[in-house]
Amino acid sequence: MSVKPRIKLDKNQAKAGEIVEVKALVSHIMETGLRRDANNNLVPRDILAKFVCTVNGKVVFSADFEPAIAANPYIQFKFKATESGPVVLTWTGDKDVKIVGEDKITVG
Repeated sequence: MSVKPRIKLDKNQAKAGEIVEVKALVSHIMETGLRRDANNNLVPRDILAKFVCTVNGKVVFSADFEPAIAANPYIQFKFKATESGPVVLTWTGDKDVKIVGEDKITVG
């Protein structure tokens, strides 16, 4: 599955200690495993269960998702800018799904 998430940092350049807001949206069905198809069979569960954001390889935010999360999950959070580097957002889920998006921040 090659899905490119939409990522927006409210600033790509920040002063040390400044708060940076991240907004991200990824396309995914987030099937709960509780719905039935036209033949009355359960549709298998398929959710993105884990989200991690790293800056320069250090975790700055993480979240566990549950089946109640809507399709195409949107996430918004803030972190304190301490160093320059890649901002990597990773969603992992059922069926060995891994979706990765990246941006960059410069701290000066």
